[in-house]
Amino acid sequence: MAEALATLLRPRYLDLLVSSPALPLPAGSLRPEPEPLERFGRRFPLAPGRCLEEYGAFYVGGSEASSDPDLDPDLSRLLLGWAPERPFFSCCPDTGRTQDEGARAGRLRARRRYLVERARDARVVGLLAGTLGVARHREALAHLQKLTQAAGKRSYVLALGRPTPAKLANFPEMDIFVLLACPLGALAPQPSGGFFRPVLAPCELEAACNPAWPPPGLAPHLTHYADLLPGSPFHVPLPPPESELWDTPDVSLISGELRPPPAWKSPDEPGCSALTPRPQLELAESSPAASFLSSRSWQGLEPRLGETPVTGAVSGRRGIAIAYEDEGSS
Repeated sequence: MAEALATLLRPRYLDLLVSSPALPLPAGSLRPEPEPLERFGRRFPLAPGRCLEEYGAFYVGGSEASSDPDLDPDLSRLLLGWAPERPFFSCCPDTGRTQDEGARAGRLRARRRYLVERARDARVVGLLAGTLGVARHREALAHLQKLTQAAGKRSYVLALGRPTPAKLANFPEMDIFVLLACPLGALAPQPSGGFFRPVLAPCELEAACNPAWPPPGLAPHLTHYADLLPGSPFHVPLPPPESELWDTPDVSLISGELRPPPAWKSPDEPGCSALTPRPQLELAESSPAASFLSSRSWQGLEPRLGETPVTGAVSGRRGIAIAYEDEGSS
């Protein structure tokens, strides 16, 4: 279908690209020459000397039955990463309706900035290992751990398979989750109330924890975690501990409070437990789970040993919940 549509459009648009999903190539197949550019989970056969930022986009896809087009993962990746100054239109094959996607792209970028602010406010980060068979996933996981440690946050690695609201609700201590997956396995933008805590992409955590990362509007939206690693043209190394970037005043746009600068600690140093002094001159390890429990209004049953009188056992109520014996018939 895509090639047939391209055949009809080429007489009018001389420089026309047809992108395809960046699926793994079959074993033994030859790579095309020149090798196409891979961005946003798709392949773009760019001519030598051309860049993707020079092109507008016309997206053909989606379905009339879709309840919310903003949640289309393929279209969302393209809208977040496409150059804002270039036109972007979409067409639904079921209805033939064409529309300008500028407003939808603005909503997605605003949500992305909100998620970055949530990541900056977070103290405990859950790293979701969504892929274990893609190249460099261990290196990417170590990079995210190093990133959170340098920003003064705690991180925990969770291997849960495909994330669902029910699975992630078992970890209320986490402030945010970061899904480490290939571009085609990443989650679409979630509706409000979908997950108990927001699920971010690795590039959004990078924007929140790396003070050398470009500001919003200049930073690229990277859908593959490999683009954040050393050797990639998009890799931005962490500033050294003595850099003034770590001491820049920062105010949360969500709570309005001033964020303290992170206590920078080199990830290469041996790990040590953080100790918190108590009034009785005792030392106890500071735990995010313990801090979360102490902030809750109900912390479980209190034994109150020696504070309640001793009484004999008495007979309780008999029956089932809808009709106890002492309630009579209704």
